[in-house]
Amino acid sequence: MSEVHKYLLVIREFHLDTFGHMNNAAYLQVLEEARWELITSRGFGMDYIKKIGQGPVILEVNLKFLRELKLREHVTITTELIDYETKIGHLKQTIVKENGEIAAEAVFTISLFDTINRKIIPPTPEWARAVGKS
Repeated sequence: MSEVHKYLLVIREFHLDTFGHMNNAAYLQVLEEARWELITSRGFGMDYIKKIGQGPVILEVNLKFLRELKLREHVTITTELIDYETKIGHLKQTIVKENGEIAAEAVFTISLFDTINRKIIPPTPEWARAVGKS
């Protein structure tokens, strides 16, 4: 596994559903926010993606909801690379509550996408660095 990236987040009103806890779709949004922060902080942000014509794609996600998240809770989203073989990799993300309880765990199947030729490609050195592959 790679170095763990941490992203701090406060659950806001727009994350909630009618039950007063975080909506299931909002989990995917905040996990994506954390992934963008990870790769952008490592030089693979949207400007770079547009410049080179290559960017991240999600091929599959397995998301487990373990504890509810409520308004104004402070959480940490951790992201780490599990593996990256040939063209396909797996990132694990965990949403951890302040008390240490795990609220959700997700494993994303990822790849690098060539936006010009419209196909997945092997990781470039820049992309490998962005997702934590050494």
